[in-house]
Amino acid sequence: MLKVPLLYFRKDIIVYLAAMTKKVILKAKRAAAVERFHPWIFSGAVKHIEGDVVDGDVVEVYKADGAYLATGHYQNGSITVRLFSFQQVAPDQDFWDAKIGSALQYRRNIGLAGDRHTNCFRLTHAEGDGLPGLIIDLYHKTAVVQCHSIGMHREMDKISQALQNNFGNQLEAIYDKSAESLPGQYATGVENRYVFGEGAPGPVLEYGNAFQVDWEEGQKTGFFLDQRENRRLAGLYAKDKKVLNAFCYSGGFSIYALQAGARFVDSVDVSKKAIELTEANVALNGLPAERHQSHALDVMDFLRSADKDYGLMIVDPPAFAKSLKKRHQAVQGYKRLNALAMSRIRPGGLLFTFSCSQVVDPALFYNTIVAAALESGRQARVMHQLSQPPDHPVSIFHSEGSYLKGLVLYIE
Repeated sequence: MLKVPLLYFRKDIIVYLAAMTKKVILKAKRAAAVERFHPWIFSGAVKHIEGDVVDGDVVEVYKADGAYLATGHYQNGSITVRLFSFQQVAPDQDFWDAKIGSALQYRRNIGLAGDRHTNCFRLTHAEGDGLPGLIIDLYHKTAVVQCHSIGMHREMDKISQALQNNFGNQLEAIYDKSAESLPGQYATGVENRYVFGEGAPGPVLEYGNAFQVDWEEGQKTGFFLDQRENRRLAGLYAKDKKVLNAFCYSGGFSIYALQAGARFVDSVDVSKKAIELTEANVALNGLPAERHQSHALDVMDFLRSADKDYGLMIVDPPAFAKSLKKRHQAVQGYKRLNALAMSRIRPGGLLFTFSCSQVVDPALFYNTIVAAALESGRQARVMHQLSQPPDHPVSIFHSEGSYLKGLVLYIE
């Protein structure tokens, strides 16, 4: 009979089978980032791998001198290991229950979970919640799971059970929407599906505003939850103004503006489906159709022919760059878009402008908007610097998790 050495850790007596562990050994002097709790191991830091490792496997990471560092999911690529624990653990059901439970408790502590006026929020935000590669958005009684790594997707059964264990009968369905976010060949064998219960896309509440969310066919997980606080802020400035919501998608900013008493709102998106969803949400909230018009047009084309009398404009485009190679092109796109937008705002009007391109950092985005103001010939004052809401937290050890940038400008 094979004798396997056992190591015991902490008071919960986790049994670790050392002889069965798959290990990633780092090169000398390449452990500093991990010791500062950065959750990524890059391929260039790896000295060698012990064990027959395939994509998605749980591996332990060690220094060159043999000291344990962290545990995570292996995936062949630039980011070789995504770390979910800096303590030696057995990632069993209890582990995942605790991870999901910690994320839920954080949302309770910040007043989101259990709020009767807002029943949709992000439950896990990847590295921000110590769960690299895992996004879970809660839409009332349905959890939508989107995995961005093979390792997390292979944990789907445990993640699903952890959600059920933490929410109990408050959860009616769990939908796996990972087919579009998983890499390459692995994704070809994945279908979006309900892994627990049955559901159908339906309305949710955000600060009392109702939105129809289609998590099965819509973009991302169905709704852009990261703009919640910025939509609310825009509503505070919308009263009696003519408003343009560019790249409106489901009309989030439009609904807040109309609810706040905007004089008129134009919603623009090149997608006809987005326009249909916007119009459905205007009707869902019982808002006056005569104060709203939607346009299935390219935003730049609309702006070129638009009047120059908007008192509030929201410019929230999709990511113009998803890689460093396309960053320069994206910056030029942001500059042209914002310069044209500024030229259509009346003196004393406001511009809410955003970038969700992770490769465009806050300083570069700010400087790009400065360049747009210079090109437009308009004076501008910065009123607010905006970011993502607290249910999209950023680990202090992983600044890369901060992706949404925004400015509110007073245009003279």
